[in-house]
Amino acid sequence: MQTKTIQLLGGALAALALLGAAPSSALAQNRQKTKNDWRNLSIISGGLAAFGLIKNDPTLSFVGAAGALYSVDRYEKDRKSQDKGARARARLFSKPYIIRDGQRYYRRTMVDKGKKYYQFERSRERN
Repeated sequence: MQTKTIQLLGGALAALALLGAAPSSALAQNRQKTKNDWRNLSIISGGLAAFGLIKNDPTLSFVGAAGALYSVDRYEKDRKSQDKGARARARLFSKPYIIRDGQRYYRRTMVDKGKKYYQFERSRERN
């Protein structure tokens, strides 16, 4: 009976590994499918963690819980990346400067109460 359980767990881990590879290959596809893949992977990983707890197997519980936490984190990042405004802001503030109305504005990093902010400041002409 022990060998059947080990084979079952090995098969479950192999399936989990294959599902874990699916979201990275789906990055070229649309955001919604990628987000759903991460959600499904987190559900499966959580089930694996619960199975490990039921069978009193700490390794299986740890692997399942770690996979679930990572998948939930990636799901949240993909969910937030669907916002067009947030992507446009990220594109804008990733540049060291912008040119608007013939004037060059340099990105400046501000820190307020431990949070980092960016703003663009017009360059001063050199004499």
